Amino acid sequence: MKELRIHGRGGQGSVTAAELIAVAAFESGENAMAFPAFGVERRGAPVQAFVRFSNDKIRLRSQVYEPDYIIVQDSTLIKDVNVFHGMKSGGIAIVNTEKGIDAEVPAGIRLITIDATRIALDTLGMPITNTALLGAFAAASGEITFEALKNALRHRFKGEIADKNIQAAKRAYDLVRGGS
Repeated sequence: MKELRIHGRGGQGSVTAAELIAVAAFESGENAMAFPAFGVERRGAPVQAFVRFSNDKIRLRSQVYEPDYIIVQDSTLIKDVNVFHGMKSGGIAIVNTEKGIDAEVPAGIRLITIDATRIALDTLGMPITNTALLGAFAAASGEITFEALKNALRHRFKGEIADKNIQAAKRAYDLVRGGS
């Protein structure tokens, strides 16, 4: 079983991102589950969402404490939250930032930084970074195919909105693949 933890702020689409990864994993023949962890937080407050995917049935229902992967939608969270806590050695951390991060990354963790905000602004016209970060995740992890992600995006969004989200995901996917 592989586990992903997404760190974001309320309103950034962390829960939607988790759901889309789960749908893409399911499209690829995996069992998957996505779920959030938040209470009465307001827009902008730190939130987490989780995804598990496996060839076997998933019976574990707790939060993800030792992720194989993390996605950080807002790099300012790194100052307030230990986003790397519990990450497995060999894991991948994908951080949305236009510059490097000012934090120590644990040994054995591969850090990928991508300016998902710029991609989102260029393709969607809004700083909604979740689909760009999903493209980066697909490229970096190899856990979901881009085709499965594209299908999940078409399932969630319609028409031009779907096309723009796919374009954002593809741009990030290609950047990460080219930088790997």
